[in-house]
Amino acid sequence: MATINPKFGKDLKKYGADSFNACYNCGNCTAVCSLSTEDTSFPRELVRMSVLGLEDELKTSTKPWECYYCGECSTHCPQEAHPGELMMSLRRWLTAKYDWTGLSGLFYKYLPATVTAMLLVLAGVIFFAGSVNWELERMLHFGHLFEMVAIATVFVVIFIPNLLRMWYFTVIKSGVKVPFKKYFTTLGELFVHMFTQKRAKDCDDNHFRWLEHLILVFAYLALLFTTVFLNWFGTENLFVIILGYLESAFIFIITVDFVKDRMQKKKALAKKSQPSDWFFVIWLLLMGLTAFLVRLFIDVNILESNKWMYLFHLMILAQWALIIVPFGKWTHFLYRSFAMYFVALKK
Repeated sequence: MATINPKFGKDLKKYGADSFNACYNCGNCTAVCSLSTEDTSFPRELVRMSVLGLEDELKTSTKPWECYYCGECSTHCPQEAHPGELMMSLRRWLTAKYDWTGLSGLFYKYLPATVTAMLLVLAGVIFFAGSVNWELERMLHFGHLFEMVAIATVFVVIFIPNLLRMWYFTVIKSGVKVPFKKYFTTLGELFVHMFTQKRAKDCDDNHFRWLEHLILVFAYLALLFTTVFLNWFGTENLFVIILGYLESAFIFIITVDFVKDRMQKKKALAKKSQPSDWFFVIWLLLMGLTAFLVRLFIDVNILESNKWMYLFHLMILAQWALIIVPFGKWTHFLYRSFAMYFVALKK
């Protein structure tokens, strides 16, 4: 039997949802949502579950991840309860529940904790540079090594345990028995949604944003491969160099558009941005820009006399790899993809 917990709303507000209690269950959000079906009253049912504080039911649900925040529900809400922002807040809350370290919840709820972590990483980068006597060649070598170690460590220590927790909450605790074979036959759904996020195309007036996300995903993953495995900063291969320039340029251009939208606040998605949203787009923008400039400085032979550029890039990279990727909004990319996979499993 479900236990009602009105205090849950106070905790959820720390993740950004501050007006969902205004909902009087009119159903406008469900009527306009492209993802709503005859079988599911989406997103209204999640609004009601949040108001009642049904934490266990919310924890086992994948539905917050199925929302791509086109903003129609918030635009047509007569009470300005902002159901779209509630979905985003539930995704932050769920991320904190999946994370065994507890750091995701800490960073989402308390901005000073995030800023402190960022400053500690900055201090660590400066300490590292001093420990190698500010020698550019050694900084480049160990910076490249850091990328490889950080990726492997975050994946093994953070993502695998968290995804197992997510699987336990959404599949095992939901009571659905999935044949072992189906985990393999349904695996294609995971990769399709991870690389294309095709369900976002079902949202009305969302096609251009979907295309931007598609290009950004491929550009980001390609740049990651180019810098880590093809050693973009150390290679002399012309094809790899040009490829890296294009990838970083795409990341910069698209994230500039994302930042512009959040500053203008014309779209429902950008009207109630949280610090985690800003950190994600700004650091992603800086990743693309600084990577581009470091390689440019190498090609025009001025990086040795401008070591600060690589240090700045390394600072952004380290904060991205150690804070934003494992504990920030970047994780939505991973959890959403696995949520769609788990939905396919439970069918």
